Amino acid sequence: MESSDRLPRIAAIAILTVIAAAYVVNAMDRIVFPTLLPSLAREYGFTLLAGGLQATIFTFGFGIAGIPGGILLDRMSRKALAIVGICVYSVCTILTGLSVGFYDMAAYRVLSGIGEAFQNTAIFTMAGAYFAQNRTLAFGLLNTAYGMGSFIAPRWGAHLLAQTGSWRLPLYVYGGIGLVAALAMLTLVPKRFSEWHAGEIGTVVEDERHIPERLVNRNTMLVALVAVSGGIAGFGYLGLYPTFLRTELGFSVEQAGAAASMFGAGALMGLLCGYLADRINQKWLSIVSLAALGLVGFALFNLVTTPFWQSAFSFLEGTVQSGFFYVNNYSLIQRSVRSKLTGRASGLFVTCIYLPAAFSGYIFAALVGWIGWHGAALLQMGLLLLVPIIAMVFFDLGKTSCKAKSGHRPSATRSVPSSV
Repeated sequence: MESSDRLPRIAAIAILTVIAAAYVVNAMDRIVFPTLLPSLAREYGFTLLAGGLQATIFTFGFGIAGIPGGILLDRMSRKALAIVGICVYSVCTILTGLSVGFYDMAAYRVLSGIGEAFQNTAIFTMAGAYFAQNRTLAFGLLNTAYGMGSFIAPRWGAHLLAQTGSWRLPLYVYGGIGLVAALAMLTLVPKRFSEWHAGEIGTVVEDERHIPERLVNRNTMLVALVAVSGGIAGFGYLGLYPTFLRTELGFSVEQAGAAASMFGAGALMGLLCGYLADRINQKWLSIVSLAALGLVGFALFNLVTTPFWQSAFSFLEGTVQSGFFYVNNYSLIQRSVRSKLTGRASGLFVTCIYLPAAFSGYIFAALVGWIGWHGAALLQMGLLLLVPIIAMVFFDLGKTSCKAKSGHRPSATRSVPSSV
């Protein structure tokens, strides 16, 4: 595509907002399940281990579809992949409410994760390609949408559950909204935006000769390690947090839903992270966010016990985990490869963060049975993160397209007009 084909800035931002609105539904479908888990677990007779696995098993589908999704982007349009993904997880969310037992519910959850992975990989690749100069800021807007969905889902889901006594109703409602979002993507997102390839135009953000040619390089492997560790720690919290509040602290269903929803409010800080990460050292932002993730996760299960403080620290968890950790490292892995490999880098990140996370709820539940909630949180959400913190010290910013590098400057640069 020629540079003259670029949309006016306001139009491009408006289209990104439409894509972000569709991503709200992704978060709603994903986050509501843990809020409903105690009620459905009683109906089906699930143990804590079985419930913990159901809460995070969707990430298994997310993980196995990440790299294939990145490869599919080389063979089909990003827009088509995103729409297919939305339809798959929306239908499977509805089917989850129709489950007859553990195994078919788990299957629907895994398929839902596959759909979410397709949408995620497609839209983050769209945003990263079109807004290459302000990639992390664009990701921050998408993550703000995720935060909105994460805030709405537990509160609305808990309200529907409390008012009707049906844990199935929120799944039916959210699944239906998802199908509407797929229609919006189909009609409102033009291919001039969704299929943009920054590397094909005569002017690119900067010379990429200093960036390794291969997808697998030291920097991408370090970010992959960060993603694996952060996924296990973060999704352990997401999967069983409402169960902890209701069974260990004695919160009501609406109190637990309100506290869980504050994670989504914290995720709204993704826009701030995107703004900062495009301007400061992303390597050290990654290290600091890992340390903060461990401290906040430990505090949630060990130090704070009242609804107010649980809500406050849940907000901090969302800020650190979704707002800073996720946005910054997703951008960092894309900036660690050449532009032609952006889609595959997205797929690698998705696989590394979500595939191990599939078992995080089960691992956390097993640790709870062994050493209790407090010790389990210390191990899974605290000490585990020491490994990637140390590893990231060896990340080389000089071999990325990050704006804030450590001493390295490419030999030649070419610029494009600012996209955001």
